[in-house]
Amino acid sequence: MSRTDVPLDTSLDLPAERDALIGSAGRPERRQRGERLMVSKAEFRSYYGRPVLKPPPWQAPDIGGYLFFGGLAGASSTLAAAAELTGRPHLARGLKAGAAVAVAGSLYSLVHDLGRPERFLHMLRVVKVTSPMSIGSWLLTGYGPLALLAAGSAVTGWLPRLGRLGTLGAGVVGPAIATYTATLISDTAVPVWHEAHRELPVVFVGSAAASAGALGLLVAPDSEAGPARRAALLGAVTELATARRMERRLGMVGEPLRRGIGGALLRASRVLTAGGALALTVPGRNRVATRVGAAAMIAGSVCLRFGIFQAGVASARDPKYTVTPQRERLEARGGSRRSRP
Repeated sequence: MSRTDVPLDTSLDLPAERDALIGSAGRPERRQRGERLMVSKAEFRSYYGRPVLKPPPWQAPDIGGYLFFGGLAGASSTLAAAAELTGRPHLARGLKAGAAVAVAGSLYSLVHDLGRPERFLHMLRVVKVTSPMSIGSWLLTGYGPLALLAAGSAVTGWLPRLGRLGTLGAGVVGPAIATYTATLISDTAVPVWHEAHRELPVVFVGSAAASAGALGLLVAPDSEAGPARRAALLGAVTELATARRMERRLGMVGEPLRRGIGGALLRASRVLTAGGALALTVPGRNRVATRVGAAAMIAGSVCLRFGIFQAGVASARDPKYTVTPQRERLEARGGSRRSRP
């Protein structure tokens, strides 16, 4: 007797029991001619609707702040090094101070989420090149003192040569600090983050450049603000275009980027970033418009990081964002095998 000949009780209400009788893994039943299923084919999601993945245990205020402050710090250091080399002392000093405050905020957010400071030190016991967490921990450990040295020298005027070395060193490491967090969260099983691994680093670097450029516009006089304005505009365009492409490519898996708390934050991010960029293009370099636009772009970067975090958590809680892509990949793999001669 085939599996399809088993008499089925159509009154069963429990999806797990019904799935067990007709093939709960969601695989299509092989039927001989004349046979038919006694109930409609089940659509597998998970056992009793429970999440397939355990949602990340990270706290939104801590990890959202960690993602934002890290991007702002890294991009600010790189922009500060460029300002230092091109003779823009006010812009360089403001960005160095901003980078120091941001990296301190990033480290505080990370350690606070870990619960105990020694847990961060435990991550430095080994260097594992295949682990974004391990490499990121070492990057922060090397970058933090450089950023603090650069800021301290710029603010106090002490040890200018060491301060310059710190500025250049932090500027070199800055791009990695601004983007490694995207690689870190993409290297998890969280559906939205994992599926967005192609675009997410570009989105983060665009957001970091936009926020760092906006910070430069707030702290520097107009005579030195040219590089900051260009960085802010280029970063905003990169962020908006890549984020849009990411949402379209992800399709169904990208639904949490458009719905719920994550979707609301990301919509706010687009409005703030685009509006801020438009304000920076006001003819005549209006100082009020520049400050308003710069503040809006920083707020947009905050919303982006928190929105992506919330969307990832939402995608881990709903089993369909885990199961459906896996089934599609299995079906595609099976189809490619059958098509081979």
